Amino acid sequence: MHWLLEKIQSFKERKAIIYQDYIYTYSDLFTRATHFLEHICVDLKNGEVAAILSDYSFASIALFLALVENRNIIVPITTKPTNEVEERLLEAQVDHIVTIDDEECTITSSNNNGDKHGLIRQLQDGGNSGLILFSSGSTGKPKAMIHNLDKLLDTYCHKKQKSLAFLVFLMFDHIGGLNTLFNALSMGVTIVIPSKREPEYVCDLIEKYKINILPASPTFLNLILMSDAYKDRDLSSLIMVTYGTEQMPESLLVRLKEAFPRVSFLQTFGTSETGIAQATSKSSSSTYMKIDDPNLEYKIVDGELWLKSKTQALGYLNAPMGRFSEDGWFKTGDLVETEEDNYIRIIGRNSEIINVGGQKVLPAEVESVLLQMPEIADCMVYGSENLITGQIVEADVVLVDEMPPQEIKKRVLIFCRDKLERFKTPAKINVVGRTNFNDRFKKVRK
Repeated sequence: MHWLLEKIQSFKERKAIIYQDYIYTYSDLFTRATHFLEHICVDLKNGEVAAILSDYSFASIALFLALVENRNIIVPITTKPTNEVEERLLEAQVDHIVTIDDEECTITSSNNNGDKHGLIRQLQDGGNSGLILFSSGSTGKPKAMIHNLDKLLDTYCHKKQKSLAFLVFLMFDHIGGLNTLFNALSMGVTIVIPSKREPEYVCDLIEKYKINILPASPTFLNLILMSDAYKDRDLSSLIMVTYGTEQMPESLLVRLKEAFPRVSFLQTFGTSETGIAQATSKSSSSTYMKIDDPNLEYKIVDGELWLKSKTQALGYLNAPMGRFSEDGWFKTGDLVETEEDNYIRIIGRNSEIINVGGQKVLPAEVESVLLQMPEIADCMVYGSENLITGQIVEADVVLVDEMPPQEIKKRVLIFCRDKLERFKTPAKINVVGRTNFNDRFKKVRK
């Protein structure tokens, strides 16, 4: 039996999963996983590629565990559009598709009968379970990356048992969401699964189930502040908020600490290609962090963070290894600055740099200044074309209270005068109802 199933069996009647207001124990989870192993996985050969068309649920987690035990290559898919699902099934060379309805599973065979990619065969020949994840696809076709799942899971096996309640916020097909899941299961903690990702609802769950750990993106944390949902709920059980997937503006972190003074804020960092790194924030109010992961090395090349992990992806199934160097370093695209004692801070992404007449502007720097304004609840900065300078800085802003667009533009110019160089100050301001973010609550810049 896989060590993770053994641990789950040993946790017995501890609360494992709370889903749709029903509480399942670890004994329930073990029983359901072995049920799936005997009745679903019997139709799957070891090493075959199996897609789970579901976000988190009690059944999908139990099925995932069964597929690990059966040494399958797992493809979690949460996207809904049919064309996107079909594309992922094709790119991952899926053999079987498992759908979940009313917590029961149905398995169907795909029509993918071609020869398998060499990386899939590598896992099959080694008798290893695997994991295939897709990039967000924001800059082109989503890349299908394949991991040795046994090696990835083994980094969690020495976690000690704890009495905590986690909310799993990031999705089932996201490396950050899976990191939360693997941590929780290996420690025997309670996992609370939200039926919807809305600020008011998430705050209700924190109050109702005394959640201790909330992982989320900065965008979603700001939505909690904007909703005021935290003000009339008892969130005193919350002891830690972890944030990642996008850069945290310093001024937003200040706002969060003011709203939740007793909560520790911990920055997490990772990529789908290299996994989630073990990191330590300099403090709850600092965006500097120290990567201190025994399974990962890092270096900074021309201001860009490069990673090399013992658990990194074997490669892509549908793309060249362009972002990997010849000696195995992954070029994250994240720009960083350093401080003493090996602390680093992400200051932006090289793909998002705005070039104003040859001068470089990082959107996050401008956003952090704008969020200091009491009139602005949220903002997003990006570059737009300009005939004279090539690009100008443009900003979408969500206002706390209504005011004429010309008035907020005037206030922005005055506020930024002694905080930003002139070329960094937004030349165009758009008042919007909400900034542009995707279903993973990550900003999508124009």
